[in-house]
Amino acid sequence: MGGGSVRGPGLRRVRATPGGTAGDGTAEIGRAHYGASVEMRRLGRTGHRSSVAILGGAAFSDADPDTTESAFRAALDVGVNHLDVAPHYGRAEALLGPCIPAVRDRLFVACKTLRHGADGVRAQLEESLSVLRCDSVDLYQLHAVTDMEELDARSGAVEAILAARDEGLCRWVGITGHGLGAPAAHLEALRRFDLDTVMVPVNPQLWSDPGYRRDAEGLLAHAGEHDVGVMAIKAAAARPWADRVHTSSTWYEPYTSEGEVGRGVRFALSTPGVHAFCTPGDTSVLATALVAAAGDTSMDRSERARAIEDVADESSIFPMIPA
Repeated sequence: MGGGSVRGPGLRRVRATPGGTAGDGTAEIGRAHYGASVEMRRLGRTGHRSSVAILGGAAFSDADPDTTESAFRAALDVGVNHLDVAPHYGRAEALLGPCIPAVRDRLFVACKTLRHGADGVRAQLEESLSVLRCDSVDLYQLHAVTDMEELDARSGAVEAILAARDEGLCRWVGITGHGLGAPAAHLEALRRFDLDTVMVPVNPQLWSDPGYRRDAEGLLAHAGEHDVGVMAIKAAAARPWADRVHTSSTWYEPYTSEGEVGRGVRFALSTPGVHAFCTPGDTSVLATALVAAAGDTSMDRSERARAIEDVADESSIFPMIPA
């Protein structure tokens, strides 16, 4: 993962030298300058000093090898040390697998499963390990738990993941999910099971929904009390596509300007209890998200209030309608 200039479709120019430092102490994406490394935060009880930007594997669902390698290198060059991927992200696992071995010792690898039965979960984990070229993953997550009914249906899957942790096939266990019911379901999951992380949507539009905000803040408070790592998703989500032409591979329409993406990233990372966010599921927005993550991620109370007010009239991206 050496230096030089790297460029890929959907990524603006990134200049870096080996180890992620540029000759003048900065890296460059377009005209934006920022430090060689993004901020690191402790991911709860995992103890991992995670980059606040997690490389979201969904961006590579329909990518090609050159785009994937270029984007992967660009992310690592600015300090990203955490990858999140899943077998249902199209071609992502197969494309990212060849990139991992050379940097496995400095890359936190997280994967997921949608399966319900214990045997199916175990088989899928073993397949992911093979495709990702890993002996084990750092974090294995019960994916897409959106409500209490789904949580009830996945108890066998949780037990299989916990057993895999005991065997050393994963070090930590987590839960993820989209939807307005995800925070409440995740809170109950933390009460039922010995989970180490949660991954939940956090953005200004969702915080304009009093019910969602109440549930999400309750989840964040509980996670903080029990040292559970918290990762945000959908920080740069804008609105449903509705009848508009899809210009991105994401199932929702993402923000794309530096100001709008930066607002969402800063909002997520300034939300008490959030440790990191997953970059958007489209390589064309990745560079912009990295600029935001490597800049000032703080946002005071008045700025947060303005961010919520600015997008309160946007339609919710939930329920999910696939692109």
